[in-house]
Amino acid sequence: MNKNIYLSAAITALLAHSINVFAGNEEDLRDLREQVQNLERRIDQASPADSAANAFNPAISLILGGTYGRLGNDPAIPATGFAMAANPGHQQGFNLGESELGISANIDPRFSGTATMALSPAGGLTVENAYIQTNVLGKGVNLRFGRYFSGLGYLNDQHAHAWDFVDQPLIYGTFWNNQLGEDGVQLKWLAPTDTFVELGGEIGRGRGFPGTDTNRNGAGSSVLFAHIGDDIGIEQSWRAGVSLHQTQRDNAVSNNVPDVPGTAGGVSNIFSGSSRTAGLDMVWKYSPNGNTANRYIKFQGEYFQRKESGTLTYNMLNASPYSNTQSGWYMQSVAQFMPHWRTGLRYDRLDAGIANVGAANLNFVIANYGFQPTRTSWMLDYSPSEFSRLRLQIARDQTRQTLPENQIFLQYVMSLGAHGAHSY
Repeated sequence: MNKNIYLSAAITALLAHSINVFAGNEEDLRDLREQVQNLERRIDQASPADSAANAFNPAISLILGGTYGRLGNDPAIPATGFAMAANPGHQQGFNLGESELGISANIDPRFSGTATMALSPAGGLTVENAYIQTNVLGKGVNLRFGRYFSGLGYLNDQHAHAWDFVDQPLIYGTFWNNQLGEDGVQLKWLAPTDTFVELGGEIGRGRGFPGTDTNRNGAGSSVLFAHIGDDIGIEQSWRAGVSLHQTQRDNAVSNNVPDVPGTAGGVSNIFSGSSRTAGLDMVWKYSPNGNTANRYIKFQGEYFQRKESGTLTYNMLNASPYSNTQSGWYMQSVAQFMPHWRTGLRYDRLDAGIANVGAANLNFVIANYGFQPTRTSWMLDYSPSEFSRLRLQIARDQTRQTLPENQIFLQYVMSLGAHGAHSY
């Protein structure tokens, strides 16, 4: 039997006895206090076997999700001007997507642990998160180490089932391959103030795009971020943040890159150099009378700018200095207009920049594409409960020059078992 049950029964008996204490003297009250303290000590020592048996009790959850996608173009075609960036793309037709298995628990009074595994529809298991977090550092300090989603930006550390749309914004797809994941150490500090102030830093292996996962001593990437936020009465709240990410790309190969001669199928380029990204993020939420169960509206946006400089080897042949500054942003709003029903609108935009190309590659590498990819998405979803969601999404995609398309997605997201609350 759990020791809390013993304690509750004992205290109940003592409280029944204490009715007469208030009519007695102060000495009786001291005796009662001593009896309760003695009971607590005896219960703590009485049944260590029972405590050990109940100490390991992890929360286990399974997220099931799938989509149907109707696309006009081959999803493997990257956004114009971003052939050397990531291109997670979409899936046409029916797609199971990734099922997500999560396990979390307190390890002891000092540490807790979380692991999230992605089950691929093609078979196989990948580790999304597997980290240890401290519980007792105090002073608002928290240390996390292992594999985790970086704390930069607003959306990056949110798992796919918590996204407000079927997909991530364009800037997350091209700059972070949807999400920046890292093997490393994260330190955060929450200021002891009424206003929410959070400062954080990370050092990691550099395994997540745009880094290159290579064997090296020391850190391959670093992140700094800061967030500030507050409530405005009981109906409104907001949060804003800044972030900076730095990593190194070593012999990063990009295939099917368009070139000036118009080579059929493109060419393969190699880039080595530094990559630095700065970002801004903000979110504002409003719910009438503070009741988010009935109605609320959320408005958010993020902007990232990345500068890369180093050496570009065109088509595995000519090497020359190369640098470019690219950027992108999105703005979106999601509104729950009645219980269980939400709708949202999002606009994405990218800027490929104008590259500085060395003389050896001036007549081969496209420096200025003269085109800015954009996309507009609308979604409607229905959540019968906090464990299930059905979603329709329609998008007008103009990310590939001369290849605009309309996209339609149907999605389901179902949650089985205990699952922790999502972040703000």
